[in-house]
Amino acid sequence: MKTALNIFAPILIIILLKPALLLADTPKQTGSADEDLLIGTRVVPPFVMQNEDGIYSGITINLWEQIAEELDLNFRYEETDIQGMLDGVAEGRYFASASALTITSEREEYLDFTHPFYVTGLGIAVPHRPTGLLGSIRALFSPEFWWVIFLLFGLLLFWGSLVWIFERHKNTDEFGGSSAEGIGSGFWWAAVTMTTVGYGDKSPRTLGGRIVGFAWMFTAIIVISFFTASIASSLTVTQLESRVNGPEDLPNARVGVLQHSATEAFLTEENIGSRAYATIEEGLQAVENEQIDAFVHDAPIIAYMIQQDFRNRVRILPNTFNDQYYGIALPLNSEYRNPINRITLEIINSDEWETMLRRYLGD
Repeated sequence: MKTALNIFAPILIIILLKPALLLADTPKQTGSADEDLLIGTRVVPPFVMQNEDGIYSGITINLWEQIAEELDLNFRYEETDIQGMLDGVAEGRYFASASALTITSEREEYLDFTHPFYVTGLGIAVPHRPTGLLGSIRALFSPEFWWVIFLLFGLLLFWGSLVWIFERHKNTDEFGGSSAEGIGSGFWWAAVTMTTVGYGDKSPRTLGGRIVGFAWMFTAIIVISFFTASIASSLTVTQLESRVNGPEDLPNARVGVLQHSATEAFLTEENIGSRAYATIEEGLQAVENEQIDAFVHDAPIIAYMIQQDFRNRVRILPNTFNDQYYGIALPLNSEYRNPINRITLEIINSDEWETMLRRYLGD
C-alpha cells in the first residue's frame, strides 16, 4: 500500500496542479468583464479615424481590434494627444496606446513597443503653385517679375534721356518740346531700337546722338537676351518652385511641425528651427496661408490630409527621408508583448493586410 502511494502521489499532484500551471503561462488581463482595458489613441487619418457616431476605424484600429479579438481582451478607447498616449502607458493608466506612434530610442527608455506594423518616412508639405493660365497670371504679379520690369524701364529711361541731351537743341522736331516730352520721345526711341522694330519716326541726327544710338544698338542685343531670360526664369520659378524643394532646404526655411512629435525631436537634433502646431490641420493651413514655407510630418498622414482637405492648395514633395517605424506602445516588460507581436506578424504578412493598406492609402 505504501509503495502504491509513493508511485501515484506525484502523478496525482501533477494532475491537480496542471490547470494552475497553464494559467501561469497565459498573460493576465489587467481588466475584467466589468472593467474594460483603456487604450489610448489619437485621431490621425488614415491610421485612426472617427465618424459622427464616435466609431473608430483606420489602419491601426483595424490591427488592434484583430489583436484584441484573438486575445479575448475587453477594451475601450480614450482619445488624447501624443504625450498623453505615451505618459498614459508609462504610468499604467493605459493597457496600450495605438495610433501612428513612431518607435524611437528615447521612447524605448520608458516604454515597450510591438514589432513595427508600418514603415514610412517624413514628408514635406509646401504651398501649391498653380500651373497653366492661372499660374502665368499669378506669376505676372510676383515681386521677381516686377523687379525685372523695373530694371528694364530704368535702362530705357537712361538711354532715352542720354540721346535727348544731344538731340534736344538741333533735332527739335523729334526730341523737342518740354523736358518731359523730350525724354518721353527718347524713351520711345530707346524702346523701338532695343526691340529692333525701328519705326523710323525718331532717329538721332547729331554726332553725339548717333554715337549714343550706335552704342545702344549693340548694348540692346545683350540687354534683350538678358531680360528675356530673366523674365522667363522668374515666371517659371514662381509657377513651379517653392522655397523648399527637399530636406536640404529646411535649415534656411520657416518650418512647421506637430508639437511633441518624433519629427519635432528629429528637427531639433538636426539643428533645424521649427514652429510647433497643436494639430496637423493647423500646420497645413499655415502652409496654405504662406505663414511658413513647409510643414514636416509623416508622409502618408499629410498626403492623406492634403488629398481630403487641402487639394490644389498644398502639395507634398515626392521624396521622403528619415524612416519612421510605427508600433503599438506597451508598458515596460509587458507580459502581452510576445503574444501581440506574434499576432501582429501574422496580420501584416497576410493578403488581407495589403488589401486594407491599398484601400486607405492607394497604390
